[in-house]
Amino acid sequence: MTADDARLGDDRITRWVQTHARAVRGYVLGLVRRHDVADDIVQEVFQRAWLARDQYQEHGRERAYLLRIADRLVVDRSRKRREIALDDDAWQELEPAAGDLPPPEELARWETHDELAAALDRLTPAQRRVLLLRFFGDLTFEEIAATLECPLSTALSHGRRG
Repeated sequence: MTADDARLGDDRITRWVQTHARAVRGYVLGLVRRHDVADDIVQEVFQRAWLARDQYQEHGRERAYLLRIADRLVVDRSRKRREIALDDDAWQELEPAAGDLPPPEELARWETHDELAAALDRLTPAQRRVLLLRFFGDLTFEEIAATLECPLSTALSHGRRG
């Protein structure tokens, strides 16, 4: 979103957020594994991008730019607060009370979610970041390398091993 785009009004801004929010949230949630923390980080991503819109230079995709901001915020938050660990496998979703069991199709979704979480837990933090950027961000490996500030060969290697 450039400064010129912002002048076009609220509808344009809303579409901009809607276009990219799912990818940014999916990436962040895959790393932090807490919905409340992910929502806070996603909000901060868009706030920072909005405040820096005059400095944004279009030399890549906006989604890659937003995911780079998200990645930095996740890493910064984990360093500062120690409440987020990129390789923390101790998290658990709250389980429903015995009388509150969902219908079978919802249980199947939970099982799929648990299987995905277990698979992500088996990856190294670097492999997880590459996989999430590729899946949620739909980024090329060149964009992933730029986002993570690593050589292309490293991004490719983590992608192959993940």
